[in-house]
Amino acid sequence: MTLDNDFARLSDFEPMKAELTGIRRHLHANPELSFEEAETARFVAEKLEAWGYEVTRNVGGHGVVARMTVGAGKKSIAIRADMDALPISEQTGAAYASKAPGKMHACGHDGHTTILLGAAEYLARTRRFNGTLNLIFQPAEEAGAVSGAPAMIKDGLFERFPFDVIYGLHNHPGAAEGTWLLRSGPLMAAADTVEITIIGKGGHASRPHLTIDPVVVACNLVVSLQTIVARSVDPTQTAVVTVGAIHAGEVSNVIPESAKMLLTVRSFDPKVRELLEARIRKLTASIAEGYGASVEIDYVYGHPVVVNSEKETEFARMIAEELVGAEKVTTCGLIPGSEDFSHYLEHKPGSFLRLGNGVNSAILHSAKYDFADESLTVGAAMWARLTERYLDA
Repeated sequence: MTLDNDFARLSDFEPMKAELTGIRRHLHANPELSFEEAETARFVAEKLEAWGYEVTRNVGGHGVVARMTVGAGKKSIAIRADMDALPISEQTGAAYASKAPGKMHACGHDGHTTILLGAAEYLARTRRFNGTLNLIFQPAEEAGAVSGAPAMIKDGLFERFPFDVIYGLHNHPGAAEGTWLLRSGPLMAAADTVEITIIGKGGHASRPHLTIDPVVVACNLVVSLQTIVARSVDPTQTAVVTVGAIHAGEVSNVIPESAKMLLTVRSFDPKVRELLEARIRKLTASIAEGYGASVEIDYVYGHPVVVNSEKETEFARMIAEELVGAEKVTTCGLIPGSEDFSHYLEHKPGSFLRLGNGVNSAILHSAKYDFADESLTVGAAMWARLTERYLDA
């Protein structure tokens, strides 16, 4: 058994701070969108190969998996970082701001990738673990329902690179740099998308009695949809139904033939998820019928709920408290955003952690967002110590 003092500590990563900051800012200045991460993947793979990892490229697209076995231990762990950026024009004014017009790391994936690279370098250099380490650098997390996690799974991730547990992290604006937020059970929401097309009967705006106005149907439906969460979902549960877009007509004096509505639907429980779909379908059909219109509904299930397993989450909590102190580790509230890490957790036990990005950090997906470099060494130390502790003989 390894002595406690031999596991990774924050002080071990202080000498790496400048290097990690440089890597993060390089990635920030050179963002690549989902499915376009070729240069980022090359950059990551070459570093991992130089450090002695067995590296496989192009897993599920531009995904990179690095594997290293030390000793004769039978246990195996996987840690995942995402690599893609967003189609947003940066407004940070930073010296290392995006060089790619209309593209930026507005969600901190540059930081997530750098953190895992920092841990990878340390673990390859010290090799104080006994078992197999798998490092997953995932593409296309921001791609919506058709994203990088299911693509890597479909490409044989579990079969080609077997592991027992999996961990990942996301930065958390609003929490102090270097602090940790963890939660067992549901953490982040399932995210579904609904496209509703209301088909009426168009005509002259001065003769509405000769038409079936889809705009009126849409407006009534927007209000009625809000009653689903208020009156159909158990008050102790959490759910969101938001109409994000309505498109109908072009001019003021014509009642259009149809109207289109786009919804996002969020939930944290499979039964609530099913209930939301059933109520949306029934309510939409009945309201349209009441006006004499018809509807077409395209209901697309997106990422499932992020459900952290209790054992793996409590293990991570213990490691975090060892690393930064119990006062800097808190329980995370439910997050209505979604994350395709959930696909891994449907198959393997594990946990998705949140790392503070600063109390005054801009929100995620903002043109003024930037990853907090102060959290880089804390994140890298966490992954290193968690790996060593999990794979301890």
